[in-house]
Amino acid sequence: MLKLNTLSYSLSLEYPFTISRYTVTTQQIVIVSISNGTHTGYGEATANPYYGSSVEKITASVESVKALVENSEELLPGQFWNKLEPHLKEDYFALCALDCAFWDLYARINDRPLRTFFCSSEEQSPLSNYTIGIDEVEVMQSKIIENPWPIYKIKLGTEDDLAIVRALRSVTDSVFRIDANCAWSVDQTLEYAPELKNLDVEFIEQPLPADKWDDMRYLKDRCELPLIADESCKRFDDIKLCANSFDGINIKLMKCGGLSPALRMIDTARNYGLKVMAGCMTESTIGISNLVQIAPLLDSIDADGALLLKKDIASGVKLVDGRIKFSEKPGSGTSLF
Repeated sequence: MLKLNTLSYSLSLEYPFTISRYTVTTQQIVIVSISNGTHTGYGEATANPYYGSSVEKITASVESVKALVENSEELLPGQFWNKLEPHLKEDYFALCALDCAFWDLYARINDRPLRTFFCSSEEQSPLSNYTIGIDEVEVMQSKIIENPWPIYKIKLGTEDDLAIVRALRSVTDSVFRIDANCAWSVDQTLEYAPELKNLDVEFIEQPLPADKWDDMRYLKDRCELPLIADESCKRFDDIKLCANSFDGINIKLMKCGGLSPALRMIDTARNYGLKVMAGCMTESTIGISNLVQIAPLLDSIDADGALLLKKDIASGVKLVDGRIKFSEKPGSGTSLF
């Protein structure tokens, strides 16, 4: 019989992290562990007000399926997800933590790195960006200067967005990705895109509010930069809508419910001709180490969440100059400190 446990943490960020919606200084997380007595797998879920996620909700959701989890020792990971999903339709963050923990356990039992179940080689993994939150321009510049990186994701949604990008371009030649987190209008996006393209911006992530499908279809046909869905692409069923309105999607494990659905989303997005990115919340190395197991299947990845923390709680994958340094240990390669 399996054993299910949860631990909650309050993780301080190195610097206040601001996007168009709010500022975060402390990240609340829940770590889920599933053990067979010999091996233990780990998953993570974060509190996130935009998605209605809290430590209390996650913990209660995990507890509600405890008996189901602990009686799943003979299941394969995909079967495990299918068993739990009907009971956790209202909490995919909890479902994600459980799915990742079960995958991690399954790989450890089989004495294989988790990524080897998905990918034949890790060499084609894309570089991860490093995220620069909204702040005083001088502070944003100093973060870039102090953290040399090949790709930066720049959070925007202010009254001076183009001026910010110009100022940041003056201190680095690295590639920029722009994330407006739903803060722009159609007119703003069309106005900004040509100059952003000239400033070596690769793509724009989620310029409009998540439900503005008609506006996004209009925008897609006219925008000079590729458009990537984040808030508009939560779960598997959103991909068809995104195919008509975006050039690509950003899969986040917590939004979609874990690795099992993420794999299906990648295949389906490819069938629609969409670019595929995967991203993170502000997470510990537990969550990031699970995320990067699918990195070789992606066009781009945002896996810097643990780098934004003042103090991590686990060892596992590392990012060095944007490059993913995988652990060779079984599973996701993580260990709690």
